[in-house]
Amino acid sequence: MGDLGFILGTTLMYSAPLIFAAMGGVISENSGVVNIGIEGMMVMGAFIAATVAYYSASPWLALLCGGLGGGLLGLTHALISVTFKGNQTVSGVAINFLSPGLALFLCRKAFEGAAMTKTVDVTQKLPKYLNRVFPEGSVAGLVLNQDISVYLALLAVLVMWFLLYRTRFGLRVRAIGEHPRAADTLGINVSLYRYTCVVASGFLAGLGGASLSIGVSSTFFGNTVCGQGFIAIAVMIFGKWKPHGALGACLVFGMAEALVIYFGFPGRLNLSANILSMMPYVLTLIILVSFVGRTFAPAASGVPYEKE
Repeated sequence: MGDLGFILGTTLMYSAPLIFAAMGGVISENSGVVNIGIEGMMVMGAFIAATVAYYSASPWLALLCGGLGGGLLGLTHALISVTFKGNQTVSGVAINFLSPGLALFLCRKAFEGAAMTKTVDVTQKLPKYLNRVFPEGSVAGLVLNQDISVYLALLAVLVMWFLLYRTRFGLRVRAIGEHPRAADTLGINVSLYRYTCVVASGFLAGLGGASLSIGVSSTFFGNTVCGQGFIAIAVMIFGKWKPHGALGACLVFGMAEALVIYFGFPGRLNLSANILSMMPYVLTLIILVSFVGRTFAPAASGVPYEKE
């Protein structure tokens, strides 16, 4: 049972950053704006969070600043995509190129030329409020004793589902993503809603990056995010642009990561480290492609809207 608890707990830990980023993709694309730049937004969020946590010793401030860093890039993406009607894919790719270089430049400025931030002390990482609540080594403890970002990520799924499917705001967002001109004729400000959703997308992606650098890890370096933003886009598509669908896909990837870590322990599977590091991506693709049917994006996704 201890092994099962370890696998489930590790699944939740590695799923949290993906969940944040995937929810960002969900709200942006439901409004009709493709956000390929989630990877870059996660990178910026991870760097800012690790830096703020080290200098301020406040994980909550660091988490907020990480989200704001991603939100600032989201605002940049919205400016290009919504105001200037630029190509949304090109804008996202540009952010993915710009963000790692900018983060590395700022890191060298903040940490005396180092290519990585200094290690965040355990007291400066995101707190685990259920620590010592359960007996040490128990299944419940292994599964539920997670840092707060895991529970915030699960809460984000519930909030996103409620917003999109139980509020007037969500109804308008989905209408804009399907037929912006019809929404405009009803007096809905298409640009304002798209700006709101894209900035929120960047903020959520920044939270995902922050949960990596001050939750899963204790520092930021060049490979901290390592493609998680692109995986988040993939699981959002596999989840059919729905919050609950994306959550399931994120958990699949998290479990694949957990199984690789579990079988990577000495004496379990004597496989090359390179093969093991590749396994989560292969397993995720096999599982998702096998069980997910045809998917259809919102009709106006990726199409700039020009008011007549």
